[in-house]
Amino acid sequence: MSKLNALTGEQFRLPTEAEWEYAARGGAKSRGYKYSGSNTLSDVAWYEENAYNVEGGIDDYGTHQVGTKSANELGIYDMSGNVWEWCNDLYGAYNSDDQTNPKGASKGNIRLFRGGGWGSTESECAVTYRNYATPNVRNINIGLRIAL
Repeated sequence: MSKLNALTGEQFRLPTEAEWEYAARGGAKSRGYKYSGSNTLSDVAWYEENAYNVEGGIDDYGTHQVGTKSANELGIYDMSGNVWEWCNDLYGAYNSDDQTNPKGASKGNIRLFRGGGWGSTESECAVTYRNYATPNVRNINIGLRIAL
C-alpha cells in the first residue's frame, strides 16, 4: 500500500480485525444478522453453493463482480463471501470478556483474514468466523479491503 499512499498522499491500510467485523456487522445500524447484511447467505454472498460462473454458462467457481448481491446495513457489499479479506491484526485468541475494539496479538507471524470466499462453506462466511495464515500465502480466493 506504500505505492498507493505515495500516489494519493493518503494513508490507506488494512483494517484491524475489529474494524472489519464492525463494518461487516453493519456498524451502529446492525440488525444482528449472521452474515453481512442478511441471515440468508445467498442474498448477500457468493460461496460454495452459488459461486459457479454464470456468465456464458461456464460451470466453474470464481470471484464475482462486487455489488451483484445485496449490501449490508452500511451499504457495503461482499463482506461475506466472494473473497476472504486480509486484516492487519496478528492472529491470537481473545479472552471471553466483553471487549470494545480489541487489539490483535502483540507478536507472531500469522495474520487474520475474514469473510469467507467463493469456495467457502456457509459457516465460514459468518461475520464471526476467523481464519488465518502467514502473510506470504497467495490464493485466488483471498483479497483485501482497504481502510483510510
